[in-house]
Amino acid sequence: MPRYLDPKNDLTFKKIFGEHENLCISLLNNMLPLEEGREIVQISYHPNELTPRIDALRNSIVDVRCTDTFGRQFIVEMQMYWTESFKSRVLLNASKVYIKQLKVSGEFKLLQPVYSLNFVNEIFEKSPEMTDSYYHHYQIVNIAHTEKRIEGLEFVFIELPKFKAKNHAERKLHELWLRFLTEIREDTGTVPEDLIREEDIREAVQLLEESGYTKEELDAYDKYIDIICTEISVKNDAEREGLKKGMEKGIEKGIEKGIEKERSIQEKLREEERRRTVLNAHCEGLSNEIIAKIAGFSIVEIEKIIAENR
Repeated sequence: MPRYLDPKNDLTFKKIFGEHENLCISLLNNMLPLEEGREIVQISYHPNELTPRIDALRNSIVDVRCTDTFGRQFIVEMQMYWTESFKSRVLLNASKVYIKQLKVSGEFKLLQPVYSLNFVNEIFEKSPEMTDSYYHHYQIVNIAHTEKRIEGLEFVFIELPKFKAKNHAERKLHELWLRFLTEIREDTGTVPEDLIREEDIREAVQLLEESGYTKEELDAYDKYIDIICTEISVKNDAEREGLKKGMEKGIEKGIEKGIEKERSIQEKLREEERRRTVLNAHCEGLSNEIIAKIAGFSIVEIEKIIAENR
């Protein structure tokens, strides 16, 4: 029985989709919102390194970058854990790819769209209304009239943990590719029959067989896992520390509010006691001038208190 590697690993993901055009085309066609009749039929790969022109920005490496026969450019990334800066990095990479076209065409009107497809192995949209939404498509649109948009950049983020197969016939390969990414793991014994029945998926599964990798590749595979585990651990520790500090800060604020409330209550009690002193002294026939000295109120305040209690 073959032993399989995880397709989400950097090594395997790039091997499958960065070295086999037919698999990359199938993935893109079934994951991106491309117009009917504008499906991808052929691609050419580009170097994955994107060097920014701004010195302050570091170089970034994307998993797969390619162009089709229409001139459209595609960036595919697998992100094993979520960080708030990931969207910014995705936007930066897509923008750089879009701008680089000017070096070739030299004319703005010849610029072709850039599509950024991003698989994320964590849940990052946690609002109640998006509990079941795993597919997130972003465009540059007019806020008041969303049917109006600026062509050029489109982004798709897919939250893999939220995906649940529903066997939609019209989206068969879309679901099969997501099942491939979520169901095939190192502990997979038998691959589901409906996955390997599809030619492209079957080829991708075969590319995950451990026996097809050299020792050096397997070492790189394990090293990547170690790096991800370390980064996730650091992230979780930071989140726990932030939660702890937040709780401590919340407790401090709660104590401060409690103290302030107690002060307010005591102040009200003292005020009430002074008012009673005024009324009792008035009943005893003392003048307002004498009561003012006893209670610490002004003559006007004393007259008001007495008037309110007649």
